[in-house]
Amino acid sequence: MGHQFRPASVIAYLLFALGALFVLPLQAQQVSIITSFPKELTDIYKKAFEAKNPGTTVEILNKGTSAGVSYVRETAVGNRPDVFWASAPDAFEVLSKDGLLVKFDPGIPGIPAKIGAYPINDPQGYYRGQALAGYGIMWNTRYMKANKLPEPREWADLIKPVYFSHVASSSPSRSGTTHLTVETILQGEGWSKGWMQILQIAGNSAAITERSFGVPDGVSNGQYGIGLVIDFFGLAAKNSGFPVEFIYPGVTAIVPANIGLINGAKNAELGKKFITYSLSEEGQMLLLDPKISRLPVSPKTYAKAPAGYPNPYSGKIKSKVNFDSDLSEARYYVVSAMFDQTITFRHKELVTATKAIHEATAKLAAKPNAQGQKLLADARELVFTPVVDETKVKDKDFLAVFRATKRDAETSKRVTALEEHWSSEAKKNYAKAMDLARQAAALAR
Repeated sequence: MGHQFRPASVIAYLLFALGALFVLPLQAQQVSIITSFPKELTDIYKKAFEAKNPGTTVEILNKGTSAGVSYVRETAVGNRPDVFWASAPDAFEVLSKDGLLVKFDPGIPGIPAKIGAYPINDPQGYYRGQALAGYGIMWNTRYMKANKLPEPREWADLIKPVYFSHVASSSPSRSGTTHLTVETILQGEGWSKGWMQILQIAGNSAAITERSFGVPDGVSNGQYGIGLVIDFFGLAAKNSGFPVEFIYPGVTAIVPANIGLINGAKNAELGKKFITYSLSEEGQMLLLDPKISRLPVSPKTYAKAPAGYPNPYSGKIKSKVNFDSDLSEARYYVVSAMFDQTITFRHKELVTATKAIHEATAKLAAKPNAQGQKLLADARELVFTPVVDETKVKDKDFLAVFRATKRDAETSKRVTALEEHWSSEAKKNYAKAMDLARQAAALAR
């Protein structure tokens, strides 16, 4: 018995086939970008790129830098996002060393090879500098006036008792830009002095925020007086009309914010197109939008910038730190773990000890006492000395334990034991320091 001709079935099949023809190109016309940048920045690029490329949609996957690196690692080849876009050059070093980036040169002329001594593009060709960034201090002018606080100029200013409970920072394990700020201080001041400064600033801080956005948002709305931020957070808030100021301290670094093509991406060709657009004259001009306020890598863009816009090529931003991304990448996980175990997870105890030290310092200044000064010095050493000394952090075997991307059971156990030791040492030291500071204060009566 032969097949009967069924017009309805044929029409249904044709409609299905025709539908597939329309669906497939639409799916292919999506570029997926994983980034730590705020919505104010990504929305502007998304709209501009979609307008320039009709039929293309831009998918933004917003994740903190460390979480973004993990996401790329854990996603199967062929399903990964197309573009990685973030401020942390050390994160791009991690990605490239793990084989998670593809070399791509968009061939945009006029971008210098270096900013100071720092390469703008990866010398190996795995990622490009898309903007420049420095690290500094922002503050709310109304808050400062209401609380009669002096305007800070250097990181070292933030350790002063006058700023106690008026500062905010984030954690390097939660924020790539905070990691770079912490690493800039460590490289600029040296390991021991740098940690001493970081611990004192954290002791003066009202909060260690969940994400880096929490710091500029909190300063802009007056929740905090002062914040440690990447420059575009401070500049964008100021240029958007908030009552804030921003300054680059002497100990800062100007480094690229990068963009790169992910290995195993879903749509590599569109990824290349987006990277090329971000470096084009039009893409660089978008950085001057008040909501973005980033520093373009293209020097000619500054000719069209508003009056007073910071220009890293003018020599007016004095960055004393020649940032070493290899050093930063080597100790990336150690720095993050130390910060969390002694600051993030012990912040309440650190603040209490810092307050006791400030109070004892004030009383001994009014009524000097030699024994009190000795107790106070001991208290300071307990609180503000890093749990890992400089010799240890230069040990390649020690660093390798933390750098392992896939830890076996023994390595995981060792890392956990070290972190628990740091945490318990911090807790014990902060409690002992508080007692010593109170004893010192009592001797000043």
